[in-house]
Amino acid sequence: MRYEKPNDVNVLFLGTPEIAAKSLKAIIEEGYNVLGVVTQEDKPTGRNKTLEMSPCKKVAISYGIPVYQPHRIRKDFDFAREMNIDVIVCMAYGQIVPHEFLALSKTGAINLHGSLLPEYRGAAPIQRSIIDGKEKTGITLMEMVDEMDAGTMYDKVECVITSIDNYTTLNEKLGDLAAELIKKDLLPYVNGELKGEEQNPELVTFAAKILPNDEKIDINLDSKNIVNLLRGLSLTPGGYFMFEGKKLKVFSAHMFSNEILGEVGEIIPNKKLLLVQLKDGILSLDSVQYEGKKKMDGASFKNGAHLQPHARLE
Repeated sequence: MRYEKPNDVNVLFLGTPEIAAKSLKAIIEEGYNVLGVVTQEDKPTGRNKTLEMSPCKKVAISYGIPVYQPHRIRKDFDFAREMNIDVIVCMAYGQIVPHEFLALSKTGAINLHGSLLPEYRGAAPIQRSIIDGKEKTGITLMEMVDEMDAGTMYDKVECVITSIDNYTTLNEKLGDLAAELIKKDLLPYVNGELKGEEQNPELVTFAAKILPNDEKIDINLDSKNIVNLLRGLSLTPGGYFMFEGKKLKVFSAHMFSNEILGEVGEIIPNKKLLLVQLKDGILSLDSVQYEGKKKMDGASFKNGAHLQPHARLE
């Protein structure tokens, strides 16, 4: 069967965060018939633990598209069995999808992955590319298979990682590129017109999920590694140092100079900036949040903390 135009194609979309919502919106606005959106359960946020809908759920509701939020899709996908699914499209859904679910699609299931595969398979490709100091990344359109991110590649688009990019800004850029890529490739894919390329197993690398322990920044690392770690963790969840037994989260920072004016971790006197000595230079902590306090600029924290001489971060 040949699909002549987007509204001939029945799409089931899987995705959760904003980066995926951009592709969902692009598919809808191209005229594809989106049967439903599968997304993660609403999560409690803030001090009042108010339930927050995922960005993909918000897009679906705004267009009147049914939403499905199984607790574990491996055990609960009966909702999809009676759907007339031509293609499954996934981006950053957040759960392992079983083979039996993928098999419900007539033409296949494809995923928009946030790296240039086979590099950075796994849960945190965007963060890890920044943390590792990479100068480029991208989006790969690939077949969904049982092995994580191991499927046939159908298309790629590259993205430069600038020195001022962080996870938030790179996420934004990659979301826009993913939306353009799926608009270009979805109809050719369902019609079998895209030439696939297998991944070279010798080039495979993995991007492990960011865990709470990854957010602790070792003050003894060199400046390049510390800056890259903070960029990869910003604006969320943020990296942190310890100060007087509490977490000092850092959401943005930059290298101030290559001077050595104190011991590693020592806060260097400055009227306008919160400066900390590293082993190979001085780092300015521009946006911070001390445990139990609100987010603020570095100078506001320093002025309110009444720092003792030679106060140190750990």
